[in-house]
Amino acid sequence: MSASTLPTSVDGMLELLSSRGYLAERSLGTVTYLALRMGRPLFLEGEAGVGKTEIAKVLSAALGRKLIRLQCYEGLDVASAVYEWNSASQMIAIRLAEAAGDTDRDQLSSDIFAERYLIKRPLLQALEPDINGAPVLLIDELDRADEAFEAYLLEILSDFQVTIPELGTVKAPAPPIVIVTSNRTREIHDALKRRCLYHWVDYPSAERELAIVKSRVPNISAKLSAQVVKFVQALRNQDFYKSPGVAETLDWATALTELDARSLTPQVVGDTLGALLKYQDDIARMQGDNLQKVLKEATSEN
Repeated sequence: MSASTLPTSVDGMLELLSSRGYLAERSLGTVTYLALRMGRPLFLEGEAGVGKTEIAKVLSAALGRKLIRLQCYEGLDVASAVYEWNSASQMIAIRLAEAAGDTDRDQLSSDIFAERYLIKRPLLQALEPDINGAPVLLIDELDRADEAFEAYLLEILSDFQVTIPELGTVKAPAPPIVIVTSNRTREIHDALKRRCLYHWVDYPSAERELAIVKSRVPNISAKLSAQVVKFVQALRNQDFYKSPGVAETLDWATALTELDARSLTPQVVGDTLGALLKYQDDIARMQGDNLQKVLKEATSEN
């Protein structure tokens, strides 16, 4: 299968993802395969750090497609996400026309709203043709954007087109591969979800997380990798403000490897918890008897 060819089966999708180090559950591989075959956006919800964003990066690399990322935030608007006019260049063009005695207002208006003055932002870029195939469009953390922007996306996600009043409608020659992610800090409207295939990305099982650690941190010992996974899995049963995701597991495993740790000890765990937990209150909970209890569970041979 060439880089730009889409997988022809669920197994092919799982192989494509694993070829780039992404070990997906079969259910996730299935919905990703269907999204690509059906030309539908894929809406991924789940806790931060479980691998939602990574799916888009892996698809881009494995398929040889351009990755276009729109990072959402509060206050995101059309000018930042879709397009805006280069007003400074337009003003210069107007001044030059006036200096040359060109007073045809209709012609001038047409000239200054030509495509050369258009600044294309991620969503508009994703609708452009590409020699390597339609790009992968990542709309990351949509729940951080305002509902008004979410509503604006409906036209793009249903028809893969953008309407620019001065130029008309820009439609993609081939639909981009769209991945939409949300950490569920707020609910996304049903109208947007209906345009997508949906999947909840959960924390991996201990067996799968161990395979991920071994794949992404190849220098880690078998003993330490097993202890790391058991420790992290136990932490997810604690009442934390933010439980560690797979990204934190990999960071911690890498940090321990850099320190030449051979096994988990109270000292090494205490010194490196900042790679695993990101809130001081959570770190404070993992002190004293609680740390000893979880560490004993993680380092037991059973």
